[in-house]
This record gives sequence, structure tokens and C-alpha cells, in this order.
Amino acid sequence: MLKKLVIGAALALTPVAAMAAGGGDQHIEDFAFSFEGPFGTYDQNQLQRGLQIYTEVCAACHGLKFVPIRTLSDEGGPHMPEDQVRAYAAEYFSVYDSVEDEDRPATPVDNFPANTNAGAPDLSLMAKARAGFHGPYGSGMNQLFKGMGGAEYIASLLDGYTGEEKEEAGTTLYENTAFPGGWISMAPPLSDELVEFSDGHANDVRAMSQDVAAFLMWTAEPKMMARQQAGFVGVLILTILSVLLYLTNKRIWAPVKGRKDS
Repeated sequence: MLKKLVIGAALALTPVAAMAAGGGDQHIEDFAFSFEGPFGTYDQNQLQRGLQIYTEVCAACHGLKFVPIRTLSDEGGPHMPEDQVRAYAAEYFSVYDSVEDEDRPATPVDNFPANTNAGAPDLSLMAKARAGFHGPYGSGMNQLFKGMGGAEYIASLLDGYTGEEKEEAGTTLYENTAFPGGWISMAPPLSDELVEFSDGHANDVRAMSQDVAAFLMWTAEPKMMARQQAGFVGVLILTILSVLLYLTNKRIWAPVKGRKDS
């Protein structure tokens, strides 16, 4: 239970605060997520596995207060059948009903409950709040080709524990290759075979880290695929328009440019 209560405490810390722990080089692995690139798409099965990991492990202390439960049935996301979404909401979450003045089972029209046990941060936008490549600022060239790397940061952090521990000022610190400073107070939240998947997919720490990171990328950017498609169509239309304008301009001015001075 302690492991579940501390998942993300490290995600909330800034690099400056983390460096106070001292030592260690931050290493963020460039995972090959399916949603990367201008034509990338979310892997529906991976999002469903990530949702399961969140539900069974992370939801004990972390909320997704900006994510409507109904979006779990949206195309481009986990795309669960609506009846499953209703059953999922009622089984796992409850919300306070101000009219009845009591808690009731959640429904798809509700958002995921807010949960900040042990001071843990909300994870709705965590994949956008944490940049894995070149930081949130800089020249931006690395981010142009790789993206912000928020999902990579989360996956690298969850998979970055070396097993080494030390105690400082009465606090146990754990060595983590992805965390700035190299040492964090968050105990490893995942372990091999902690979650069992119905599709028999790999459930080692490395695989589960990528699954939950992909799910948190979706919670932060649920409309990313639609936005990329709209951007591609916009660029295509502008390209065609530019060609037509060039040809029109050339045709209009052809008689003038072809006229010889007498």
C-alpha cells in the first residue's frame, strides 16, 4: 500500500528541488510510442492496459480530476463500450452528490475523482507538465523531432530504479536514473507481475511503465490525433492554394512579362 501512496510524489517535484538530493545524471529513454510523429496514433490496447494500471495502482492516491469518465469510450482513446464505461465508473469510483448530501456511485457524466492523498499530485496533465527532452524551454529543435517527452519521462522514471537505497535526515531515498539528482523519496511503485492483463500482455515493470505513461499522455492530450489530422489537412489546403496562386499569377503577368520594348 505504501508503494501505491507515493507514486508521483517525485513527479511533482521540480528539477531544482530534486537537485538538492545531489549527484546523479538524469537519463530519459526515448521510447518508441505509437502516438509519436505527425501521423502517430494511440494504441487502443495499450491505453486500456494503462487505464487498468492506473485503476489498480495509481488511483489509490492520484486523481484525474480534469478527465471526464465518458471519454473512455471516445474513438482515439481506450474506446471502451459505453456499458463497460458505466460499469467501470460505478464499480471503482464514487462522487459527492450535493443534492442528496451523500456519496453516490460515479457515472460516465462525472469526471474522475480528485485524489491528493499524501500530497500526491493530480495526474490529468502530468505528461504535459513534465518534459523529458531538452526541458520545457530551449531551442526546441529536439522537441520538434521527439516531442516534449513527457510520456518518456514518466516511463523512464517508473523504470529507472536501480535497487539502491540510502537514508538522509531520517528519510529513505531510492536511486533513480531518470530523476534529476539521481535520488528520490518515492519507493518503486511498480513491480513485475503486479497487474495481470486479460490479453496476456507482458506485465514486467518496463512494459507497465510504458503502458501507464501512454495512458497519461492520452489524459493530457485526448484530442491530439484529431488536432494533428486537422493540421495536416490545413497544411495540404494551404499548399494547394499556394500552387494555384502561383500559377494564376504567372498566367496573368505572362503577357506583360513577354512584351518586348519597342
